[in-house]
Amino acid sequence: MAQWTSAMGAAQLARLLNSQQDRPAGPGTRRPPAYRALADGIRLLVLEGRVPVAARLPAERELALALSVSRTTVAAAYEALRTEGFLESRRGAGSWTAVPAGNPLPARGLEPLPPEALGSVIDLGCASLPAPEPWLTRAVQGALEELPPYAHTHGDYPAGLPALRAMIAERYTLRGIPTMPEQIMVTTGAMGAIDAICHLFAGRGERVAVESPSYANILQLMREAGARLVPVAMADGLSGWDMDRWRQVLREAAPRLAYVVADFHNPTGALADDDQRRRLVDAARSAGTVLVADETMTELWLDEGVDMPRPVCGFDPAGSTVITVGSASKAFWAGMRIGWVRAAPDVIRSLVAARAYADMGTPVLEQLAVNWLFSTGGWEQAVEIRRAQARENRDALVAAVRRELPGWEFEVPRGGLTLWVRTGGLSGSRLAEMGERVGVRVPSGPRFGVDGAFEGYVRLPFTVGGALAEEAAVRLAAAARLVENGVTGGGGDAPRTFVA
Repeated sequence: MAQWTSAMGAAQLARLLNSQQDRPAGPGTRRPPAYRALADGIRLLVLEGRVPVAARLPAERELALALSVSRTTVAAAYEALRTEGFLESRRGAGSWTAVPAGNPLPARGLEPLPPEALGSVIDLGCASLPAPEPWLTRAVQGALEELPPYAHTHGDYPAGLPALRAMIAERYTLRGIPTMPEQIMVTTGAMGAIDAICHLFAGRGERVAVESPSYANILQLMREAGARLVPVAMADGLSGWDMDRWRQVLREAAPRLAYVVADFHNPTGALADDDQRRRLVDAARSAGTVLVADETMTELWLDEGVDMPRPVCGFDPAGSTVITVGSASKAFWAGMRIGWVRAAPDVIRSLVAARAYADMGTPVLEQLAVNWLFSTGGWEQAVEIRRAQARENRDALVAAVRRELPGWEFEVPRGGLTLWVRTGGLSGSRLAEMGERVGVRVPSGPRFGVDGAFEGYVRLPFTVGGALAEEAAVRLAAAARLVENGVTGGGGDAPRTFVA
Protein backbone atom coordinates (compact mmCIF):
# COMPACT_ATOMS: atom_id res chain seq x y z
CA MET A 1 0.00 0.00 0.00
CA ALA A 2 1.37 3.48 -0.94
CA GLN A 3 2.46 5.75 1.90
CA TRP A 4 1.54 8.99 0.16
CA THR A 5 -1.77 10.80 0.70
CA SER A 6 -1.60 13.49 -2.01
CA ALA A 7 0.31 14.12 -5.23
CA MET A 8 2.37 17.07 -6.47
CA GLY A 9 2.47 17.57 -10.23
CA ALA A 10 5.72 18.38 -12.02
CA ALA A 11 4.49 21.73 -13.33
CA GLN A 12 3.19 22.80 -9.91
CA LEU A 13 6.40 21.80 -8.13
CA ALA A 14 8.46 23.58 -10.80
CA ARG A 15 6.47 26.80 -10.24
CA LEU A 16 7.10 26.65 -6.50
CA LEU A 17 10.80 25.95 -6.99
CA ASN A 18 11.23 28.69 -9.57
CA SER A 19 9.69 31.22 -7.16
CA GLN A 20 12.63 30.74 -4.79
CA GLN A 21 14.87 33.43 -6.21
CA ASP A 22 17.91 34.48 -4.18
CA ARG A 23 20.03 37.55 -4.75
CA PRO A 24 22.81 36.84 -7.27
CA ALA A 25 25.92 35.54 -5.58
CA GLY A 26 28.66 38.09 -4.94
CA PRO A 27 32.34 37.72 -5.85
CA GLY A 28 33.93 34.74 -4.16
CA THR A 29 30.61 33.17 -3.20
CA ARG A 30 30.42 29.51 -4.16
CA ARG A 31 27.12 28.33 -5.57
CA PRO A 32 26.03 24.83 -4.53
CA PRO A 33 25.85 22.11 -7.19
CA ALA A 34 22.60 21.99 -9.13
CA TYR A 35 21.40 18.83 -7.38
CA ARG A 36 22.10 20.37 -3.97
CA ALA A 37 20.20 23.54 -4.84
CA LEU A 38 17.25 21.43 -6.02
CA ALA A 39 17.28 19.28 -2.86
CA ASP A 40 17.45 22.40 -0.67
CA GLY A 41 14.54 23.93 -2.55
CA ILE A 42 12.30 20.90 -2.08
CA ARG A 43 13.32 20.54 1.57
CA LEU A 44 12.45 24.19 2.21
CA LEU A 45 9.03 23.78 0.59
CA VAL A 46 8.37 20.81 2.88
CA LEU A 47 9.53 22.67 6.00
CA GLU A 48 7.28 25.60 5.14
CA GLY A 49 4.30 23.35 4.51
CA ARG A 50 3.88 24.50 0.90
CA VAL A 51 4.52 20.92 -0.17
CA PRO A 52 2.63 18.68 2.28
CA VAL A 53 4.22 15.82 4.15
CA ALA A 54 3.35 12.48 2.50
CA ALA A 55 2.90 14.15 -0.91
CA ARG A 56 3.97 12.00 -3.86
CA LEU A 57 6.59 13.84 -5.91
CA PRO A 58 6.73 13.61 -9.71
CA ALA A 59 8.91 11.02 -11.35
CA GLU A 60 12.52 12.03 -12.01
CA ARG A 61 12.03 12.31 -15.78
CA GLU A 62 8.86 14.46 -15.42
CA LEU A 63 10.48 16.90 -13.00
CA ALA A 64 13.64 17.10 -15.10
CA LEU A 65 11.57 18.14 -18.13
CA ALA A 66 9.57 20.70 -16.13
CA LEU A 67 12.76 22.26 -14.71
CA SER A 68 14.87 21.92 -17.89
CA VAL A 69 17.61 20.05 -16.02
CA SER A 70 19.11 16.61 -16.47
CA ARG A 71 17.48 13.54 -15.01
CA THR A 72 20.78 12.86 -13.22
CA THR A 73 20.38 16.17 -11.32
CA VAL A 74 16.89 15.22 -10.13
CA ALA A 75 17.99 11.69 -9.21
CA ALA A 76 20.88 13.06 -7.13
CA ALA A 77 18.58 15.59 -5.41
CA TYR A 78 16.06 12.86 -4.53
CA GLU A 79 18.87 10.68 -3.15
CA ALA A 80 20.13 13.57 -1.00
CA LEU A 81 16.62 14.11 0.36
CA ARG A 82 16.27 10.41 1.15
CA THR A 83 19.59 10.48 3.03
CA GLU A 84 18.43 13.50 5.06
CA GLY A 85 15.03 11.96 5.88
CA PHE A 86 12.92 14.31 3.77
CA LEU A 87 11.96 11.71 1.16
CA GLU A 88 10.89 8.09 1.25
CA SER A 89 10.62 5.76 -1.73
CA ARG A 90 9.46 2.28 -2.60
CA ARG A 91 9.71 0.49 -5.90
CA GLY A 92 6.38 0.68 -7.70
CA ALA A 93 4.97 3.30 -5.35
CA GLY A 94 7.21 6.27 -6.18
CA SER A 95 8.72 8.81 -3.78
CA TRP A 96 6.90 10.93 -1.21
CA THR A 97 7.89 13.70 1.17
CA ALA A 98 8.64 13.05 4.82
CA VAL A 99 10.03 14.78 7.92
CA PRO A 100 13.06 13.34 9.75
CA ALA A 101 12.52 11.87 13.18
CA GLY A 102 12.67 14.55 15.87
CA ASN A 103 11.50 17.37 13.61
CA PRO A 104 8.10 18.97 14.29
CA LEU A 105 5.56 18.49 11.52
CA PRO A 106 5.24 21.67 9.48
CA ALA A 107 2.09 23.70 9.98
CA ARG A 108 0.50 25.55 7.08
CA GLY A 109 -0.58 28.81 8.71
CA LEU A 110 0.77 31.24 11.27
CA GLU A 111 0.62 29.40 14.57
CA PRO A 112 2.01 30.89 17.78
CA LEU A 113 5.56 30.00 18.78
CA PRO A 114 5.75 26.86 20.95
CA PRO A 115 6.06 27.79 24.66
CA GLU A 116 9.41 26.02 25.04
CA ALA A 117 10.99 28.35 22.46
CA LEU A 118 9.76 31.65 23.94
CA GLY A 119 12.95 32.33 25.87
CA SER A 120 15.36 31.90 22.96
CA VAL A 121 13.44 33.04 19.85
CA ILE A 122 11.93 36.45 19.11
CA ASP A 123 8.50 35.71 17.67
CA LEU A 124 7.54 37.84 14.67
CA GLY A 125 5.26 35.17 13.31
CA CYS A 126 1.98 35.87 15.07
CA ALA A 127 0.39 39.34 14.73
CA SER A 128 -1.04 39.43 18.25
CA LEU A 129 -0.28 41.45 21.37
CA PRO A 130 -0.66 40.69 25.10
CA ALA A 131 -4.04 41.43 26.67
CA PRO A 132 -4.73 45.13 27.49
CA GLU A 133 -4.94 44.86 31.24
CA PRO A 134 -6.69 45.60 33.53
CA TRP A 135 -9.56 45.31 31.06
CA LEU A 136 -9.31 41.57 30.45
CA THR A 137 -9.52 40.84 34.18
CA ARG A 138 -12.36 43.31 34.66
CA ALA A 139 -14.28 41.86 31.74
CA VAL A 140 -14.00 38.31 33.08
CA GLN A 141 -15.04 39.45 36.54
CA GLY A 142 -18.02 41.25 35.04
CA ALA A 143 -18.92 38.15 33.05
CA LEU A 144 -18.84 35.99 36.17
CA GLU A 145 -21.31 38.36 37.84
CA GLU A 146 -23.66 38.00 34.88
CA LEU A 147 -23.26 34.23 34.56
CA PRO A 148 -25.70 32.79 37.20
CA PRO A 149 -28.93 33.24 35.16
CA TYR A 150 -27.33 31.56 32.16
CA ALA A 151 -26.04 28.70 34.31
CA HIS A 152 -29.67 27.66 34.87
CA THR A 153 -30.18 27.19 31.12
CA HIS A 154 -28.83 24.62 28.66
CA GLY A 155 -26.11 27.11 27.65
CA ASP A 156 -26.53 26.34 23.96
CA TYR A 157 -26.97 29.53 21.90
CA PRO A 158 -26.16 28.70 18.24
CA ALA A 159 -26.72 32.30 17.09
CA GLY A 160 -25.02 33.79 20.15
CA LEU A 161 -26.30 35.31 23.38
CA PRO A 162 -29.27 37.58 22.63
CA ALA A 163 -27.75 40.38 24.71
CA LEU A 164 -24.46 40.31 22.74
CA ARG A 165 -26.24 40.07 19.38
CA ALA A 166 -28.27 43.16 20.30
CA MET A 167 -25.14 45.01 21.45
CA ILE A 168 -23.22 44.25 18.24
CA ALA A 169 -26.24 45.31 16.16
CA GLU A 170 -26.42 48.57 18.09
CA ARG A 171 -22.73 49.25 17.46
CA TYR A 172 -23.27 48.90 13.71
CA THR A 173 -26.28 51.21 13.92
CA LEU A 174 -24.18 53.82 15.70
CA ARG A 175 -21.68 53.57 12.80
CA GLY A 176 -24.47 54.56 10.42
CA ILE A 177 -25.41 51.01 9.35
CA PRO A 178 -28.91 50.22 10.68
CA THR A 179 -28.77 46.65 11.98
CA MET A 180 -31.16 44.31 13.80
CA PRO A 181 -30.06 41.54 16.20
CA GLU A 182 -31.47 39.06 13.66
CA GLN A 183 -28.65 40.13 11.33
CA ILE A 184 -25.92 39.02 13.77
CA MET A 185 -24.44 35.60 14.55
CA VAL A 186 -21.73 35.28 17.19
CA THR A 187 -18.92 32.90 16.24
CA THR A 188 -15.73 31.42 17.65
CA GLY A 189 -13.42 34.11 16.29
CA ALA A 190 -13.26 35.48 12.75
CA MET A 191 -11.84 32.15 11.53
CA GLY A 192 -14.99 30.39 12.74
CA ALA A 193 -17.11 32.97 10.95
CA ILE A 194 -15.32 32.64 7.62
CA ASP A 195 -15.22 28.86 7.86
CA ALA A 196 -19.01 28.84 8.29
CA ILE A 197 -19.48 31.24 5.35
CA CYS A 198 -17.23 29.18 3.07
CA HIS A 199 -19.08 25.97 3.85
CA LEU A 200 -22.45 27.63 3.18
CA PHE A 201 -21.58 29.50 -0.02
CA ALA A 202 -18.52 27.89 -1.59
CA GLY A 203 -18.61 24.15 -1.95
CA ARG A 204 -15.59 22.11 -3.00
CA GLY A 205 -14.29 23.31 -6.36
CA GLU A 206 -15.99 26.73 -6.21
CA ARG A 207 -13.93 29.79 -7.14
CA VAL A 208 -13.11 32.30 -4.39
CA ALA A 209 -11.46 35.61 -5.30
CA VAL A 210 -8.86 36.79 -2.78
CA GLU A 211 -6.55 39.75 -2.51
CA SER A 212 -2.96 39.01 -3.45
CA PRO A 213 -1.35 38.99 -0.94
CA SER A 214 -3.92 38.05 1.71
CA TYR A 215 -4.10 36.67 5.25
CA ALA A 216 -2.28 33.32 5.30
CA ASN A 217 -4.57 31.47 7.71
CA ILE A 218 -7.68 32.36 5.72
CA LEU A 219 -6.04 31.25 2.48
CA GLN A 220 -5.19 27.90 4.03
CA LEU A 221 -8.69 27.53 5.50
CA MET A 222 -10.14 28.04 2.02
CA ARG A 223 -7.69 25.62 0.41
CA GLU A 224 -8.60 22.91 2.89
CA ALA A 225 -12.28 23.57 2.22
CA GLY A 226 -11.57 22.74 -1.43
CA ALA A 227 -11.90 26.27 -2.83
CA ARG A 228 -10.20 27.28 -6.08
CA LEU A 229 -8.45 30.52 -5.14
CA VAL A 230 -8.38 33.32 -7.72
CA PRO A 231 -5.76 35.94 -6.71
CA VAL A 232 -6.34 39.64 -7.43
CA ALA A 233 -3.27 41.85 -7.09
CA MET A 234 -3.39 44.80 -4.69
CA ALA A 235 -2.76 48.32 -5.97
CA ASP A 236 0.75 49.73 -5.60
CA GLY A 237 1.85 50.85 -2.15
CA LEU A 238 -0.85 51.32 0.48
CA SER A 239 -3.48 52.63 -1.91
CA GLY A 240 -5.94 49.76 -1.49
CA TRP A 241 -7.45 47.76 -4.34
CA ASP A 242 -6.75 47.78 -8.06
CA MET A 243 -10.34 48.14 -9.25
CA ASP A 244 -9.59 47.41 -12.90
CA ARG A 245 -8.24 44.00 -11.90
CA TRP A 246 -11.15 43.34 -9.55
CA ARG A 247 -13.73 44.15 -12.23
CA GLN A 248 -11.95 41.88 -14.70
CA VAL A 249 -11.72 38.93 -12.29
CA LEU A 250 -15.32 39.24 -11.14
CA ARG A 251 -16.56 39.51 -14.73
CA GLU A 252 -14.46 36.70 -16.21
CA ALA A 253 -14.06 34.20 -13.33
CA ALA A 254 -17.50 34.80 -11.74
CA PRO A 255 -16.31 33.59 -8.31
CA ARG A 256 -18.96 32.46 -5.83
CA LEU A 257 -17.21 34.34 -3.01
CA ALA A 258 -14.69 37.16 -2.70
CA TYR A 259 -12.76 37.76 0.52
CA VAL A 260 -11.32 41.22 1.27
CA VAL A 261 -9.74 43.11 4.18
CA ALA A 262 -10.57 46.76 3.49
CA ASP A 263 -9.34 48.22 6.79
CA PHE A 264 -5.56 48.05 7.34
CA HIS A 265 -5.19 45.02 5.17
CA ASN A 266 -3.25 42.02 6.47
CA PRO A 267 -0.39 41.86 5.51
CA THR A 268 0.14 45.14 3.60
CA GLY A 269 -1.63 47.61 5.93
CA ALA A 270 -3.51 49.20 3.00
CA LEU A 271 -6.75 51.11 3.62
CA ALA A 272 -9.33 51.02 0.79
CA ASP A 273 -11.12 54.33 0.26
CA ASP A 274 -14.86 54.99 -0.08
CA ASP A 275 -14.80 55.01 -3.86
CA GLN A 276 -13.02 51.65 -4.06
CA ARG A 277 -15.50 50.12 -1.62
CA ARG A 278 -18.49 51.42 -3.55
CA ARG A 279 -17.13 50.20 -6.87
CA LEU A 280 -16.19 46.76 -5.53
CA VAL A 281 -19.65 46.21 -4.04
CA ASP A 282 -21.25 47.26 -7.35
CA ALA A 283 -18.97 44.92 -9.31
CA ALA A 284 -19.66 42.00 -6.96
CA ARG A 285 -23.41 42.59 -7.19
CA SER A 286 -23.26 42.61 -10.98
CA ALA A 287 -21.25 39.37 -11.03
CA GLY A 288 -23.46 37.60 -8.50
CA THR A 289 -20.50 37.26 -6.12
CA VAL A 290 -20.94 37.28 -2.34
CA LEU A 291 -18.42 39.74 -0.89
CA VAL A 292 -16.99 38.83 2.54
CA ALA A 293 -15.56 41.94 4.24
CA ASP A 294 -13.19 41.18 7.14
CA GLU A 295 -13.28 44.02 9.69
CA THR A 296 -10.96 42.56 12.32
CA MET A 297 -8.50 45.48 11.96
CA THR A 298 -11.04 48.27 11.56
CA GLU A 299 -10.49 49.89 14.98
CA LEU A 300 -6.69 49.76 14.84
CA TRP A 301 -5.87 53.14 13.32
CA LEU A 302 -2.57 54.26 14.81
CA ASP A 303 -2.01 57.81 13.55
CA GLU A 304 -3.90 60.98 14.35
CA GLY A 305 -6.15 62.27 11.61
CA VAL A 306 -6.90 58.94 9.93
CA ASP A 307 -10.26 59.43 8.21
CA MET A 308 -11.89 56.01 8.32
CA PRO A 309 -14.06 55.22 5.29
CA ARG A 310 -17.61 53.94 5.53
CA PRO A 311 -17.90 50.19 6.23
CA VAL A 312 -18.09 48.05 3.10
CA CYS A 313 -21.61 46.91 4.04
CA GLY A 314 -22.65 50.58 4.04
CA PHE A 315 -22.56 50.45 0.22
CA ASP A 316 -24.96 47.46 0.17
CA PRO A 317 -28.18 48.85 1.67
CA ALA A 318 -30.24 45.88 0.45
CA GLY A 319 -27.87 43.48 2.26
CA SER A 320 -27.82 41.06 -0.66
CA THR A 321 -24.13 41.23 -1.57
CA VAL A 322 -21.92 41.92 1.49
CA ILE A 323 -21.33 39.71 4.52
CA THR A 324 -19.29 41.40 7.24
CA VAL A 325 -17.02 39.59 9.69
CA GLY A 326 -15.77 41.16 12.92
CA SER A 327 -13.71 39.95 15.86
CA ALA A 328 -12.36 40.84 19.29
CA SER A 329 -9.11 38.99 18.64
CA LYS A 330 -6.98 41.72 17.00
CA ALA A 331 -8.41 44.86 18.59
CA PHE A 332 -8.58 43.34 22.09
CA TRP A 333 -6.80 39.99 22.60
CA ALA A 334 -6.24 36.85 20.53
CA GLY A 335 -7.23 34.73 23.53
CA MET A 336 -10.73 36.24 23.41
CA ARG A 337 -12.11 33.96 20.70
CA ILE A 338 -15.24 35.95 19.93
CA GLY A 339 -16.18 36.89 16.39
CA TRP A 340 -19.39 37.73 14.60
CA VAL A 341 -21.11 37.82 11.24
CA ARG A 342 -23.38 40.62 10.03
CA ALA A 343 -25.58 39.63 7.09
CA ALA A 344 -29.16 39.54 5.88
CA PRO A 345 -31.48 37.68 8.31
CA ASP A 346 -32.03 34.76 5.91
CA VAL A 347 -28.25 34.29 5.58
CA ILE A 348 -27.88 34.32 9.36
CA ARG A 349 -30.63 31.71 9.70
CA SER A 350 -28.85 29.47 7.19
CA LEU A 351 -25.51 29.89 8.97
CA VAL A 352 -27.09 29.09 12.34
CA ALA A 353 -28.82 26.00 10.94
CA ALA A 354 -25.58 24.72 9.42
CA ARG A 355 -23.72 25.36 12.67
CA ALA A 356 -25.49 22.49 14.39
CA TYR A 357 -23.13 20.15 12.52
CA ALA A 358 -19.98 22.10 13.39
CA ASP A 359 -19.18 23.72 16.75
CA MET A 360 -22.76 24.13 18.09
CA GLY A 361 -22.04 27.54 19.62
CA THR A 362 -19.57 29.95 21.20
CA PRO A 363 -18.60 29.79 24.93
CA VAL A 364 -21.06 31.74 27.07
CA LEU A 365 -18.52 33.18 29.51
CA GLU A 366 -16.43 34.79 26.77
CA GLN A 367 -19.54 36.24 25.15
CA LEU A 368 -20.53 37.78 28.48
CA ALA A 369 -17.02 39.25 28.83
CA VAL A 370 -17.21 40.96 25.44
CA ASN A 371 -20.74 42.16 26.15
CA TRP A 372 -19.48 43.66 29.43
CA LEU A 373 -16.73 45.52 27.56
CA PHE A 374 -19.17 46.86 24.97
CA SER A 375 -21.81 47.93 27.51
CA THR A 376 -19.51 49.64 30.05
CA GLY A 377 -17.17 51.61 27.77
CA GLY A 378 -14.33 49.27 28.68
CA TRP A 379 -13.91 48.27 25.05
CA GLU A 380 -13.00 51.78 23.92
CA GLN A 381 -10.47 52.21 26.73
CA ALA A 382 -8.92 48.80 26.09
CA VAL A 383 -8.63 49.45 22.35
CA GLU A 384 -6.94 52.79 23.06
CA ILE A 385 -4.32 50.89 25.07
CA ARG A 386 -3.92 48.50 22.15
CA ARG A 387 -3.46 51.38 19.68
CA ALA A 388 -0.81 53.05 21.84
CA GLN A 389 1.10 49.78 22.23
CA ALA A 390 0.95 48.94 18.52
CA ARG A 391 1.97 52.50 17.55
CA GLU A 392 5.01 52.41 19.84
CA ASN A 393 6.03 48.97 18.57
CA ARG A 394 5.55 49.99 14.94
CA ASP A 395 7.75 53.05 15.28
CA ALA A 396 10.49 51.09 17.08
CA LEU A 397 10.45 48.26 14.53
CA VAL A 398 10.48 50.64 11.55
CA ALA A 399 13.47 52.54 12.94
CA ALA A 400 15.38 49.33 13.73
CA VAL A 401 14.79 47.72 10.31
CA ARG A 402 15.77 50.92 8.49
CA ARG A 403 19.01 51.06 10.48
CA GLU A 404 20.01 47.38 10.23
CA LEU A 405 18.62 46.57 6.77
CA PRO A 406 18.70 49.78 4.73
CA GLY A 407 18.19 47.88 1.46
CA TRP A 408 14.80 46.54 2.53
CA GLU A 409 11.79 48.48 1.25
CA PHE A 410 8.38 49.14 2.81
CA GLU A 411 5.74 51.78 3.36
CA VAL A 412 4.66 52.55 6.91
CA PRO A 413 0.93 51.84 7.31
CA ARG A 414 -1.24 54.20 9.35
CA GLY A 415 -2.97 51.34 11.13
CA GLY A 416 -3.19 47.59 11.60
CA LEU A 417 -0.54 45.31 13.03
CA THR A 418 1.78 44.39 10.15
CA LEU A 419 4.61 45.68 7.98
CA TRP A 420 4.95 44.18 4.47
CA VAL A 421 8.63 44.26 3.54
CA ARG A 422 10.44 43.73 0.23
CA THR A 423 13.72 42.02 1.13
CA GLY A 424 16.12 43.48 -1.39
CA GLY A 425 16.10 40.46 -3.70
CA LEU A 426 16.55 37.81 -1.00
CA SER A 427 14.29 34.76 -0.73
CA GLY A 428 11.75 35.26 2.02
CA SER A 429 11.55 31.50 2.54
CA ARG A 430 15.30 31.24 3.10
CA LEU A 431 15.25 34.27 5.38
CA ALA A 432 12.60 32.54 7.47
CA GLU A 433 14.72 29.39 7.62
CA MET A 434 17.91 31.25 8.54
CA GLY A 435 15.97 33.35 11.04
CA GLU A 436 15.31 30.21 13.04
CA ARG A 437 19.07 29.64 13.27
CA VAL A 438 19.76 33.08 14.68
CA GLY A 439 16.72 33.25 16.96
CA VAL A 440 14.05 35.27 15.15
CA ARG A 441 10.86 33.77 13.74
CA VAL A 442 9.41 35.52 10.70
CA PRO A 443 6.85 34.34 8.14
CA SER A 444 7.91 34.40 4.50
CA GLY A 445 5.98 36.17 1.78
CA PRO A 446 4.70 33.04 0.00
CA ARG A 447 2.56 32.30 3.06
CA PHE A 448 0.37 35.20 1.97
CA GLY A 449 0.16 34.39 -1.73
CA VAL A 450 -1.13 31.75 -4.10
CA ASP A 451 1.23 29.32 -5.86
CA GLY A 452 4.58 30.64 -4.68
CA ALA A 453 3.99 34.38 -5.09
CA PHE A 454 5.84 36.98 -2.95
CA GLU A 455 9.06 35.06 -2.45
CA GLY A 456 10.85 38.40 -2.14
CA TYR A 457 8.85 39.52 0.91
CA VAL A 458 8.45 38.91 4.63
CA ARG A 459 5.75 40.11 7.02
CA LEU A 460 6.84 41.84 10.24
CA PRO A 461 4.10 42.37 12.85
CA PHE A 462 4.15 45.08 15.52
CA THR A 463 4.43 42.60 18.37
CA VAL A 464 7.73 43.72 19.91
CA GLY A 465 9.10 47.13 20.77
CA GLY A 466 12.04 48.88 22.39
CA ALA A 467 15.22 46.87 22.81
CA LEU A 468 13.49 43.69 21.62
CA ALA A 469 12.59 45.32 18.29
CA GLU A 470 16.21 46.42 17.88
CA GLU A 471 17.46 42.91 18.63
CA ALA A 472 14.94 41.42 16.21
CA ALA A 473 16.29 43.65 13.43
CA VAL A 474 19.88 42.69 14.31
CA ARG A 475 18.97 39.00 14.06
CA LEU A 476 17.13 39.56 10.77
CA ALA A 477 20.26 41.23 9.41
CA ALA A 478 22.29 38.21 10.53
CA ALA A 479 19.82 35.91 8.76
CA ALA A 480 20.11 38.05 5.62
CA ARG A 481 23.88 37.67 5.65
CA LEU A 482 23.54 33.88 5.89
CA VAL A 483 21.24 33.88 2.87
CA GLU A 484 23.55 36.19 0.92
CA ASN A 485 26.49 33.88 1.66
CA GLY A 486 24.60 30.88 0.32
CA VAL A 487 24.24 29.03 3.65
CA THR A 488 21.63 26.28 3.41
CA GLY A 489 20.02 23.82 5.76
CA GLY A 490 21.20 20.79 3.79
CA GLY A 491 22.84 17.70 5.20
CA GLY A 492 20.11 17.14 7.76
CA ASP A 493 20.80 20.44 9.53
CA ALA A 494 17.19 21.47 10.17
CA PRO A 495 15.83 24.53 12.00
CA ARG A 496 15.29 24.32 15.74
CA THR A 497 11.59 25.22 15.44
CA PHE A 498 9.33 25.44 12.45
CA VAL A 499 8.68 28.79 10.81
CA ALA A 500 4.91 29.31 10.54
